[in-house]
Amino acid sequence: MSWLEAIVLGLIQGLTEFLPISSSAHLRISAAFAGWDDPGAAFTAVSQIGTETAVILYFRKKIGQIFVAWFRSLRRPRTWREDPDSRMAWLVIIGTIPIAVLGLLFQDSIEHAFRDLRLIAATLIVFGILLGVADHLGKKRYSLDHLTIPHGLAYGFAQALALVPGVSRSGGTVTMGRLLGYRRPQATEYAFLLAVPAVFSSGLYKLTDIGGDDAPAWGPTILGTVVAFLVGYAVIAWLMKYISTHSYLPFVVYRIALGVLLFVLVGFGVLSPDAGPAP
Repeated sequence: MSWLEAIVLGLIQGLTEFLPISSSAHLRISAAFAGWDDPGAAFTAVSQIGTETAVILYFRKKIGQIFVAWFRSLRRPRTWREDPDSRMAWLVIIGTIPIAVLGLLFQDSIEHAFRDLRLIAATLIVFGILLGVADHLGKKRYSLDHLTIPHGLAYGFAQALALVPGVSRSGGTVTMGRLLGYRRPQATEYAFLLAVPAVFSSGLYKLTDIGGDDAPAWGPTILGTVVAFLVGYAVIAWLMKYISTHSYLPFVVYRIALGVLLFVLVGFGVLSPDAGPAP
């Protein structure tokens, strides 16, 4: 991976991580269009450390309250349900279990089979439609104070679907939140908070792959991660304002259009489904 590739892919990671359009899919697609090697699951996971650091910075006050409440609940376990911040901390932990388990079970598929452009095109379309339906029909009944263990697990399984590029971590969890009846800003905020432990764990786990024979070098990876952090912070600030008054419909339309375009390009041999441009 060149320094230019790192900058471009870091920019794409920062722009797409928090939008419900799948950052991993866009990294894979962008490399295919440019004729670059697939950046791979390792670069994707490590560069996401940058975007999740942006989440911690943006929500630093909320995350600080959650940490304090969680440590307090360790001394008084029976009272964790009484404090919304303590309950949030435990539900984030519970919601992280599905992606941790499934990520280890399907590690080989994540790095190879799941990166097929035809699968990515299909997931972009299908989960785009699901997001549109959920956002349109979902009732606006709940705030994050209404989170329960079943809801936390449901969010967690939705997040785990993002192991397949094209699903979108934020898109999957927001879709579930809207189906469960959570308001749009609250569903989005919880999606961001839920991603923090999963993404940092995945990124740290994949650090050992960086610099290997089939993985990007350390220098470009660090540069891409820093770019992703800077751009990601700006995107979070914009998105949280946007969804307070707008729906997710533009992202739904974009997902479907991109998925159809991918099917057309692969079908006509312009792109190879498992590599870059077709020979």
